[in-house]
Amino acid sequence: MKKACVLLSSLLLASTLSAKEFVSVGTGGMTGTYYPIGGAICRLVNKDPNIKCSVQSTGGSVYNVNNVLKKELSFGFVQSDVVYDKYNGTGKFSGAADTNLRSVVSIYPELLAFVVAKDANIKSVADLAGKKYNVGNPGSGNEVTTLAVFKAKGLDVANLGHRGVLTVQECPHALKDKKIDGYSFVVGHPTANITDAANSLPIDILNIEGSEIDAMLKEYPYFAKGVILKGSYEGVDHDVNTIGVKAVLVTNKDMSDASVKAVVKAIIDNFDEYKTLHPALKSVTKESLIEGLSAPLHPAAQDVFKEAGIIK
Repeated sequence: MKKACVLLSSLLLASTLSAKEFVSVGTGGMTGTYYPIGGAICRLVNKDPNIKCSVQSTGGSVYNVNNVLKKELSFGFVQSDVVYDKYNGTGKFSGAADTNLRSVVSIYPELLAFVVAKDANIKSVADLAGKKYNVGNPGSGNEVTTLAVFKAKGLDVANLGHRGVLTVQECPHALKDKKIDGYSFVVGHPTANITDAANSLPIDILNIEGSEIDAMLKEYPYFAKGVILKGSYEGVDHDVNTIGVKAVLVTNKDMSDASVKAVVKAIIDNFDEYKTLHPALKSVTKESLIEGLSAPLHPAAQDVFKEAGIIK
C-alpha cells in the first residue's frame, strides 16, 4: 500500500511538472540593457503558475533571431532593423528571408545618441566636418545607423578629421582623453556608458531631426523618432530629438499560444510595475507596445492586445 501511495504521488508530481510550460528568453550581455529587462519580464511571467520563464545572456540580436527561428530559444530580444532584415531577407540577411518570424511586443526605444564634448563646439551634424568622430566599430549597428544619418544630412564621412572605429565601451575614456570629439551609440537610455562620459567631462547630445531625417524614415521603415529626456545625463539639460530602432521581443510562428499570451499579459496586467523595472522603460506607453514591429504579430499576442483595447 505504501509503495502504491509513493507511486501515485510520483505520477501526480510528474503530471504537474509536465503541465508547466518552460520558456527561455534570449537577451544580450549581462552588463547591457536586454539582460536585466529580460529578467524583469521573466519575474512577471513567473507569477503565472503554469509558466516557468528563464533568461539567458546571449550575443544579442543576430544570435537571438537565428536561435528563435531554430527553436533553441522561445523568445529573443532583437533590434527592429534586424527583425526587418531577417523577415524580408534584406541587409545583413540578404537572400536569407525567414517568414516564420513573429513579433510579440515592442519593449523600448533604442535611440541614437551623438555624444560630443562641449568644448569641441559641435552643435549639429554638419559641425562634425573636420572633427575626430567615432562612427562605430565596423559592422556595428552604431556604424550603420550613423552612416545613414550622415547620408541623409549630406555629410561625407571622408570629411571627418578622423573616423573613429572604437567600440562604444572604449569611447568614454577616449572622449575624456581628447582622442575623439564625440561618438555614436544606439542604446536604451539612460545607459551607464554615457553616464560615465558625462561624469568625466561636460558633454552634449545632438538633435537628429529635420526634413532630411523625415525622408530617411520613409526610406527605412524600421527607424522611428524618439526623445532622450532631459536630465538623463549630467549637463544635458534639454530633450534630445533623435531617431532609433525598437527593442522587440520576437518568437517563431509555432510558439504555443499559451506561452505567448502569458508573456504579453504579464506586461499588460502589471504595466505600472513593469515601467519601474528599468529606467529604459520609463517612457513606454501601452500604445508603444505595438509600435516599431517589423514582423507580423503572433496571433496570440494580437488577441491579448485586442482584449486590452490596444488594437482596435
